Amino acid sequence: MASIDPLTNSWLDEFPARIAQLDRAHLRRKRRVVVPQDGAYLQVDGQRLLAFCSNDYLGLARHPALVQAACDGARAFGVGSAASPLVSGHSAANEALEQALARFTGQARALYFYAGYATNAGIVPALVGKGDALFSDALNHACLIDGARLSGAQIHRYPHADLAALEQALISSPARRKLVISDAVFSMDGDVADVPALLALCERHDALLLLDDAHGFGVLGPQGRGCLAHFGLSGKNASPRVLYMATLGKAAGVAGAFVAGSEALVEWLMQKTRSYVFATAAPAMLATALQASLQLIEQDEWRRGHLQRLIARLRQGLFQGLQGSSWRLGDSPTAIQPLVIGSSDAALAVMDGLRARGIWVPAIRPPTVPEGTARLRIALSAAHTDADIDQLVQALTEMSQLHATHHT
Repeated sequence: MASIDPLTNSWLDEFPARIAQLDRAHLRRKRRVVVPQDGAYLQVDGQRLLAFCSNDYLGLARHPALVQAACDGARAFGVGSAASPLVSGHSAANEALEQALARFTGQARALYFYAGYATNAGIVPALVGKGDALFSDALNHACLIDGARLSGAQIHRYPHADLAALEQALISSPARRKLVISDAVFSMDGDVADVPALLALCERHDALLLLDDAHGFGVLGPQGRGCLAHFGLSGKNASPRVLYMATLGKAAGVAGAFVAGSEALVEWLMQKTRSYVFATAAPAMLATALQASLQLIEQDEWRRGHLQRLIARLRQGLFQGLQGSSWRLGDSPTAIQPLVIGSSDAALAVMDGLRARGIWVPAIRPPTVPEGTARLRIALSAAHTDADIDQLVQALTEMSQLHATHHT
C-alpha cells in the first residue's frame, strides 16, 4: 500500500474548507470586541449599541460595591489563588462565600467552582457512571449534555418537559442509581421547569435530581434565592434528593458557579469531581465581590420588580406590533425572551437590521436550537429602561412589516 505524504495530504489542510462550509451554512460565529458603557449600552467593535444580549439580569456587573469588594479582595489576597482548592487554593474568602451561598439558597452546604461549564461537566460524572442511568431533558444546556457523555452512564433523552415520557423511562430502567438532570430556566426558550413534579418523580423512583439554575439564581424566588425557593423547596423544605447548581456570572454579576445540597452529596463532589480537584481555585478577589453581590441581590428587591415590569412591557409591545407576522414570541415569563424567526439567514438579516438601527440582539442558530427555529434571543436586564424596551419594540415592528411586505 502506497504511503500518504503527510506534508502534502495532511488532514490539517482541511480546516479552511471546513470553515468555508460553516460560512455557507450561516453557522460561523464572529467574536466582537466589547467595551461596557452607561446603562445597557455597549461599544461593539467601535459602535455604540443598545444591547439585549447580556446575562447581567440584575445590572450588577459594574456596580460600585462589587468593584470595591473585588479591589479589597485583591489587596488582601492578591489576584490569583496559586493552587487547587484541596492543596492551598481554598482561601478564607472562598470559605466564607460557600457558607453564604448555603445560607442564601437554604441548603446544608455549598461548593464554589471557578466556572459553570466546568461545574456541570465535572459533577455529573462524579455522580453516575457505567451501569447507572441518566435522564436528560432534550433542551438541557451543553454543559449538562457533555457531563452526561463523560459519565459513561446510559443516557435517556426525554422530550422537552415531557414528564410522562420521563416517568416511563424511569420505570423501564433497571439501574439502581438514577440521575435526572434538567435546566431550571431553559437558556434558549426561557421557560421554567416544573420542579415540584420533577422532584415527585425522583422521590417515586429513587432518583437524584440535578437542577441547573444558571438563569434563575438571583431572579426567581423570594429575594432572588432561586428556583427551589420559588417553588417553596428550600430551607426546612429542602430535599436530600435535590442537588442545586447555579452560575455566578449572570444575575450575580461576577464569575464562577456553585453546587449546593446535602452535606454528604457536597462532600462526595468535593472528593470526586475532577474539574474541582485538579483545577486551580477561583481567586479570592472574586469571592469577596460575590459576597457583596449576594447582599445586593437580597436587599434590592426593586431590581427584580423593575425587570418583571420590563418583561411585561416587551411582551405586550411585541404581541401588538407583530400581529399578522410569521415571527413567533416564545411563551417565557423570564428575562430570556426568544423571538423565533425561522431560517438562519433570516435571523441573521434581522440581527443585522437591528444593528443598523443601533440595537444589538444576537441571532441563535442551529445546532444550538433545532432546525427551522433560528431566533433572536432577547435578554433583558434591570439596567434597561422603559425607553430601551420601546425602542426595540418599534424597531422589530417596523422590520416585521418590511419582512411581510417582501414575502407577499
